[in-house]
This record gives sequence, structure tokens and C-alpha cells, in this order.
Amino acid sequence: METFLHYFWLIPLAYALGSISFAVVVSKAMGLPDPYTHGSKNPGATNVLRTGNKLAAVLTLLGDAAKGWVAVTIARVVLGDPASEMNNMLLGLVAVAVFLGHLYPIFHGFKGGKGVATAADILFAISWVLGLATLGTWLIVAFFMRYSSLAALCAAVFAPLYFTFLFGLQPMSLAILIMSLLLIYRHRSNIRNLMNGTETRIGSKKDSQQKAQ
Repeated sequence: METFLHYFWLIPLAYALGSISFAVVVSKAMGLPDPYTHGSKNPGATNVLRTGNKLAAVLTLLGDAAKGWVAVTIARVVLGDPASEMNNMLLGLVAVAVFLGHLYPIFHGFKGGKGVATAADILFAISWVLGLATLGTWLIVAFFMRYSSLAALCAAVFAPLYFTFLFGLQPMSLAILIMSLLLIYRHRSNIRNLMNGTETRIGSKKDSQQKAQ
């Protein structure tokens, strides 16, 4: 318990880092419309892409991904031995905190993105093998099914399974499961579109308007 209290500051730090909306930061820096009032009003790379500025969209994607990696990496360096159950639990809480920050940012009225890029780099920060396996799932589904949202949903389902297969049941398993469930919840409109047959495919004319973030 003493260790937990000593390093508790890592959790709010991760949440604050996750709350930084790079869609807003990049848009303001490049003189583009506010993503909260433009297009789908979703603060993600796809909505930034609707402005026609590909560089801004790429920078948003990289920023949203990087904050997940940075938060978890800082925690790993500070905590040290990941084999310790307490450290593993704290690391899991940090991962969930930075992800929640992206989904429900305190700096933007708790209205955030869908979390795909942020979740991906969190997984890479936990384990590059886990990250590659999950990314591979996304790529396979996206290539054959041509739905970005479906690929994200499938990756979310398999991520906790991959972790448990690689490292066994531990506190981080629950953390990844929570992130997966949150990501699926944030994609509920995409799930409805998939069931109704109205979700746009990758490469379609309207794809830039409905990709998952």
C-alpha cells in the first residue's frame, strides 16, 4: 500500500496527458477549424483530415498515439520492476488513466475521441510483441473486410486475449480488458452502422468522414 501511495501521482499525470487533444492543438497551430465544431465534431485525426490538410491529420494521429506510449513508458521507468504485482497494478492503472483522458478529457468538457491510436501505442509501450499482434489483427481485418471500425473492434476483442496468452493472468490483463470494453463502447454508432449496412468502407468516397478514431 505504501508503494501504491508513493507512486499514485503517476495516475492523474497520465490522465492529464491523455486529456491533451492533439486535434485541437494541431488545428489551432495550423489555423484550421476547431474539430469540436467542424465536420463530425469528433476530436480525432479523421475529422482533422476533413479540412483537407493531410499533414495536420498525420500530426494529430502521431500525437494521440504518442501520449499513450509516453505515459506508460514514464510509469515503467519510474516503477522499475514490472514483475512486482503492485507495480503491475499501478502500470495498468496508468494505462487506463491515459486512455480515459483521451476518451473523456478534462480540458475539453470530457468529450474526446474513440481511442484507437492512443490504445495502439499503449499496447506497444506495454510490449512490442503485444502491439504488433494487435496491429496485425487490425491490418488483416481492414485488408479483407475494408472496414476501419470493424478492424478496430476486432483488435479490441483480441488484445486482452493476446496479452493473457503471452504473459498470463495478471492485473494488466484487467486493464487491457477495460480499455477494450471502453473502445467498443465508443464505437457503438459504428456498430449500429455495421449492423445496418451503412458503415463506409476503407477507400470509399465517404470513408474520410466515418473512420474510427
